[in-house]
Amino acid sequence: MDPISALPLSIQIRNRSRSMGIKLLVVGFLALLIAIPAIFVSDIVEERTTRAKEVVQEVGSRVGGQQTFLGPVLTIPYTIPPIYKGAPPSTGVYVVFPIEGDATVRVRTEERHRSLFKVPVFQADLKFDASFDLSGVPSAAPVDAALDWSRAGIVVGVSDAHGALADGTLTVNDKTLTFAPAGNIGDENSQQRLPLTYLGVAANDIAQPNAVFKVNAALRFSGAQRLAVLAYGKTSHITVEGDWPSPGFDGSFVPVKRTVSAQGFSGEWLVPFIARGVRAEGTNTAVSSLDGAAMGVSLIEMADPYQSVNRSMKYLPLFVGLVFLSYFVFEVTARKRVHPAQYVLVGLAQLIFYLLLLSLAERIGFDWGFLLAGASTVLLLSSNTNWIFKSRPQGFRALAVFSLLYVFIYLLLRLEDNALLVGALASFLAVAAVMYLTRKIDWYSSITPGGEQASAVLGREGV
Repeated sequence: MDPISALPLSIQIRNRSRSMGIKLLVVGFLALLIAIPAIFVSDIVEERTTRAKEVVQEVGSRVGGQQTFLGPVLTIPYTIPPIYKGAPPSTGVYVVFPIEGDATVRVRTEERHRSLFKVPVFQADLKFDASFDLSGVPSAAPVDAALDWSRAGIVVGVSDAHGALADGTLTVNDKTLTFAPAGNIGDENSQQRLPLTYLGVAANDIAQPNAVFKVNAALRFSGAQRLAVLAYGKTSHITVEGDWPSPGFDGSFVPVKRTVSAQGFSGEWLVPFIARGVRAEGTNTAVSSLDGAAMGVSLIEMADPYQSVNRSMKYLPLFVGLVFLSYFVFEVTARKRVHPAQYVLVGLAQLIFYLLLLSLAERIGFDWGFLLAGASTVLLLSSNTNWIFKSRPQGFRALAVFSLLYVFIYLLLRLEDNALLVGALASFLAVAAVMYLTRKIDWYSSITPGGEQASAVLGREGV
């Protein structure tokens, strides 16, 4: 007769309910259950991330926000006679881009603080050189359009004129003129991603049919987070230098040269006419088409705490699962039962770790925040192991295991592109290690409060 079946039914049920195999399933279920309160932790992280973005937008709007600049272009109003007698004539603006545009931008940055949040802002000094050759102009004007050369002007553009730190100037033929607000020369019906504010000066004395001339424009503006320059010439050469240590080069074109160091950065772009994708002259729709021909530099935070904490939350199920699996191995190898409520407390400690990480990362950065929050949690989990098993060796064992686990999670966050591969391999090795360490265990047996297997209990019952 099966010795277990000879036991009273109540003892059979109790022993099977304490089966280590069933306990493993319960532990796995608890690990999944912890994901429910983790949603609320994720909501807190998202709320702080949203608040940080709001502060960036608020501070940025006061200094000019993300700035985009258009170098000098020539504008000439035109008129088209009416088709029907008595109808008003059609009007528009004809735009001529310089044959060569050469811009130099020097950027000085600083961080503005609002409560716990930091916003990178900049002051930019911009120098634009433009060479015009009006031979053959106009070549793309509407049919019957008559250009009014007497009202020609040189125009520059900026996405937010509130960031102006000084009056812009234009130098031509050793004469310096000051820019003034100008009318819109972009296509009002187009969906411009970055509508510009235009500043201009009269150019009727230099802009004549078949004329050749050069102009130099100087602007000084403030802004936040990002600066971009449109490819305003048929051939455009742009150089941007600054003191920000972690720039992001973006836009439609990649720099032909770039250098980045702890002291700052420099980037150089060269955009030939065929790469720009916009005609050398045309109606105001040509300016709107330049939206896709920008060269930009973003002031990126080297360690965005909210982005880092968000990434760490994605590994929470893996993190909690490995911690629970470690506790289960401690339980099996020490032959002492751990109540499911104690697993729940361990899971809550993991959730509180993320709250500590977020609150500390806001103040001292993600790296130091992870160190302090992780060290505190590892010490708590190790002490808890000592309390549960009443064994200092088990406590030191837990200290070593959980320290390695937190170091692994930190490295996983820093690996970025290889994080998925390393995480998958580490998880595989962790499961393989558990399989090896528990290879001699009878999963149908149970652990009694005294630390003995159920078979020993059966022996004492005289079965």
